[in-house]
Parts: sequence; C-alpha cells; structure tokens
Amino acid sequence: MPDVRASARPRTPSHPEPGRPSGPGWFRAVWRWHFFAGFLVAPVLLVLATTGLIYLFRFQLEPLLHPDLMRAEQAPHSARQSYAQQLARVEIAYPGSTAVSLAEPRDADAPTVVSVVTAEGKPRDVYVNPYGAEVLGSLDPDRTLSGAAVRLHADLMAGRWGDLVLELGACWAVVMALTGYYLFVRGWRARRRARRSGRPGSRLRSRHGLTGALAGVGLLALLVTGLPWTGVWGAQVQSLATRAGSSLWSLDPGALSNPTSRLDESLPHSHQQDVPWALGGTEVPSSQPPAEGEQGRNVANVDTAIAVASAAGLRHPMTVALPAEEDAGGVYSVIGYAFDAPSDERTVHVDRFGGQVVSTYGFADYPALAKVVAQGIGLHEGRSLGLWSFWGAALMCVAIVVACVTGPLMWWRRRPRGRSRLGAPRGRMPIRATPMLAVGLVVLGLVLPVFGASLLVVLVLDQLVLRRVPALAAWFDAT
Repeated sequence: MPDVRASARPRTPSHPEPGRPSGPGWFRAVWRWHFFAGFLVAPVLLVLATTGLIYLFRFQLEPLLHPDLMRAEQAPHSARQSYAQQLARVEIAYPGSTAVSLAEPRDADAPTVVSVVTAEGKPRDVYVNPYGAEVLGSLDPDRTLSGAAVRLHADLMAGRWGDLVLELGACWAVVMALTGYYLFVRGWRARRRARRSGRPGSRLRSRHGLTGALAGVGLLALLVTGLPWTGVWGAQVQSLATRAGSSLWSLDPGALSNPTSRLDESLPHSHQQDVPWALGGTEVPSSQPPAEGEQGRNVANVDTAIAVASAAGLRHPMTVALPAEEDAGGVYSVIGYAFDAPSDERTVHVDRFGGQVVSTYGFADYPALAKVVAQGIGLHEGRSLGLWSFWGAALMCVAIVVACVTGPLMWWRRRPRGRSRLGAPRGRMPIRATPMLAVGLVVLGLVLPVFGASLLVVLVLDQLVLRRVPALAAWFDAT
C-alpha cells in the first residue's frame, strides 16, 4: 500500500538495505504510489483498452464474424425495396415481435438492421437484404463480440458494482499517470546511465517509460472524456449542472406535448450508441391523433419519416425509432448520421399521421456544457476528427496495453526471491513539509469522490492495520 504517513523527518534504519533507502525522498515516495496504483489499475485498464479496441473496429470485425448476415448482395433483376416493405417481411419472419427501430444500410453492400423485441420479450437485431427484402437472419445484440465488449466496457457486466469498480480504477489511473510523468522526467538520466551500462532490465524499464509517456496524455484524455458515463462522478456533475441551469445532456424544448419516453429508452440496447450522447435524455414528443370523426388511418410510415428528415437536412444513413402500434401519440424519431462530426448531431421527430415535423433538436440547441461533453465523447470514441482520431484512439489503446503488461513484468523480474516481501519501493510523502501536496490530494479527492473515499480507506488501513501487524508491514515494505 502507498506510504501515506505525514512525517517529514526521515527514519534512518540501523541496517539500511543496499540500493533500497527509505525516507521521505520524493522520487521513491512517488514511485511507491505509482507502484501500488499500477497494481490496482492495470487489470481495469487492460479490460477498458481491449474492449475499447474491439469497439473501435466493430464495423470491420463483425462483418468478418457474420458474413452471411452483414453482407447484402444485389441479385440480378432485383430492386431496392422500401423500408416499409422490409419491416413487413420482418414481421412475417418473426411473428409476434415488435419492431422498435430501423437503421439504414451503412454502405451499398450492407443490410438494413431492424431491431425487434420478440414475442418472448428478447431483443434481436434482424438483418434484411434491401434488394428483395430477404430476411437474412438475426443476432442477440448482447452476444456479439462488440456487444459483449460494450457491456464489459460499461460496467464489467456487473451492473452498479461493476460501474463502481471501473470508476475506482479510472480515478487511480489519474494518479498513476501523474506519478508516471514525474518518474519519467526525474528518472531520465538514471535510466540512460543504466541502459548504457547494460544493467539487467534497463531496456524494459526505458521502454515502459517511453510507452507510458506516449500513453499518458491519451489515457488522461480518455479518462476525462469517459467520466460523464460513470455512476458517481457523472451523476454528481449532472446534478450540479442541473442546479446551475445547465446539463451534461439536454432536454428537447419542443417535447412538451405529453412526452412518452426518453430517446435512449426508445431505442434498443444495441443501438444506444447510435443516439447522440447529449440527446440521450431528450424526451420524445407526441403525434397529434386525428380529431374525432376524422379518418384514423396512418398517413406516414418509416419511408415518409426518412424522406422528411432528409429534406430537413439530416445525413444518411439514418436510424429511426419507431412508434408502437398501440401508442397513438408516438412519433418517428429520426437520428441523422453524425459519426464523424458531433457538431452535426440532430434528431427530427415526425408525426406518424400527417408526416409533418413535430420538432427538431440538435447540437446547435445544446447547452454549452452538453456541447463540450458531446465533443469529448466523440474524441473518446475515436470519431471526432475522422481517421486521425480513430487511429489515435487505437494507438492509445495499444500503448495502454503495453504499459500495463511491461509494468508488472518489470516488478516480476526484480521481485525479491525467497523473501516474504512484495518488493515495493520504499518512501513516504512529506505531507507536513509540503502543504501544497496535502491541498492537492484534498482537491483531487473532492473532484473525484470515489478516489477521495478510497484514499480515506487506504489511510485508515495503513494506520490501523498495516502499521500494527509486523508481518503485513514487512510484506508491503512499509518498515
């Protein structure tokens, strides 16, 4: 555990271990914090970086894994069918199911994706060849490779507790990154001398430092832009922003006519990532049913909604949240393609009877905070700056994996063999002699509540348990 004793006066052991001086030296104290933060953080970052890579390359990986479903070929003399006709074919292929959304093909060789809830209440993504409206098959969105990666990346498939573990890892990853940069700068000359003298492990240590220096900036950016999703920090900031008259996301001011649900609830799990992040809390407006005595036949359909949204300037391919048949006030919520440009995020709600635009809402209408968060999420997902951000995010994920592997490997090579010690660096932070350090820890604990709470736990365990049990103190190199 990190040595958090506040004394600024060094203790000189009667028999100091060669090459392992104790005392309050900044370098070894920071190294000790980096060491223990790395042990806590490395498993979490490995999961996040690996699942993040899978998510980044989902459009390349999934068609390779399911070529029979995700490739649509145009047969001779076949014509592209209307989306209404494709929906009708899905209803025939899956009797009793309810179609909840339709996503246009991403390119000329891709199928239409219709998300349904089956008669048994199970979500399925149904793939339809738009040329001939042939139903190619379906998948459980949670059981695809990218679906499993998204669930692991979100909460380790463990709900609230998994989300808390990820947030805890992310908070301590900030500590690991900051202490890593301190070690990288302060230890530059020592690493260079060790490398020149051919000291064992010097090359691995140098590579770990260089990789960490590269990954650190990207890691901090990914952590900051990912925090709005967290259950503690994200919820706290949203609450503060709401009281201040702002929001991390936004509510559609045109959705005042008996809203039925939020937009992210209108789309199934597999398509939540297709909802512009800042629009996730947008309340869906209602259609205006025909007046009494008027003919109640639907005039508009999904093709009408897409045509209306296209005329309103939305980009293809579009995703449409479909109104439920029994909900007379439901609308077609059409989300325009804005994968590579969060500033183009826009949704048009189309009346299911008359086909007119009920309301439209997009990036230009977001509060200032929601605009910042939307751009940050675009960077986090590697899409805001085209291929630059895509390959940059991929490189950051690879660098994080390398750093998380080389760090424990360095410890494994230098660990004390045949001794009941962990082999952690010895040092203690001179908190009493450095008030700004104490202030910095308090501020970081307030900004990141999960980190602050965990730091208090570390302090209590360190003082009440670790220091009072000689075997533990020796194991953690705290003596």
